[in-house]
Amino acid sequence: MLATTLTKGCSMRTFNIAIVVVVAAAALSCNRGAPEGSDKPTVALVLKTLNHPFFVDMRRGAQEAADRLGVTLQVQAAEREIDVEKQMQIVENMIQTGIDALAITPSGSREIVSALVKAKNAGIPIIVVDTRVDAAAAKDAGVEPRAFVGSDNYDGGRIAGDHVVEATGGKASVGILEGIPGHETGDSRLRGFRDAVAKQPGITIVASQPANWERDQGFNVFQNMLQAHPGIDTVFAASDLMALGAIEAIAAAGKTGKIRVVGFDALDDAKKAIAAGTMDASVAQFPAEMGRVAIESAVKVLRGEPLPADVKVKLELITKANVGGTQ
Repeated sequence: MLATTLTKGCSMRTFNIAIVVVVAAAALSCNRGAPEGSDKPTVALVLKTLNHPFFVDMRRGAQEAADRLGVTLQVQAAEREIDVEKQMQIVENMIQTGIDALAITPSGSREIVSALVKAKNAGIPIIVVDTRVDAAAAKDAGVEPRAFVGSDNYDGGRIAGDHVVEATGGKASVGILEGIPGHETGDSRLRGFRDAVAKQPGITIVASQPANWERDQGFNVFQNMLQAHPGIDTVFAASDLMALGAIEAIAAAGKTGKIRVVGFDALDDAKKAIAAGTMDASVAQFPAEMGRVAIESAVKVLRGEPLPADVKVKLELITKANVGGTQ
């Protein structure tokens, strides 16, 4: 009898231990991506780079939202904004380590789709930030981001073009510094700018070349552009880093104050240039706000709350008249 009782007791203890193990395993599975001992959801924010003030501000806004909402935020990015392959590797690695939601600023609107397919297959909701995913490529792959968070880049380009029309009285010889060819963000800004000036017969776009979002390329490309077209009196750069490079090329050519420069992003260095009079204007996008809204959107999705497909962040033209009142 004693042996039978002991056997039953051992069996019950074994059974209870087995239940605990199963429950613990289930809890870990439900909290995929959360640190050990934590029930916080984990949201990945994959940026184009962290070597650009725009994305540093975006990360800051995202972290503030994550702290407020009780979310574990993991942020990673490639060294260079144009390194699409590295960004794809980052996404795939994060999926393998375990995340609950993915917010991403695509370095390549089409290229990134193959990595997003893996997130979709893993049941991870996707929030696209700042740069849209190519709609046709996403549809073909069956990828459906839950939301896009960002400003209207076409409208931003149009705002820049309208400013050039007004500031020049509709007469200008324009050089354009483009972003990465085929990149939705730069292409939309370029299209908006071109449409805004198209009806002005006195405005001529004499040259338009990529400078790949980088300051040194902005300098080199515009220096060559200015040598080939010395009559350029206005520059539109699809980002402030390229615009700041153009300003350096203008100074090297001894033409400071003679060429109007309009940029995009309203970075701190651009605002300083506007205040100093070496830059005419820049279109502000508010990246910290994008980061904040991206994380808020991811949390809404995880909670099963409704979310609009497009969440717009405001744009504002910054000039010498209002640069002192911006942050």
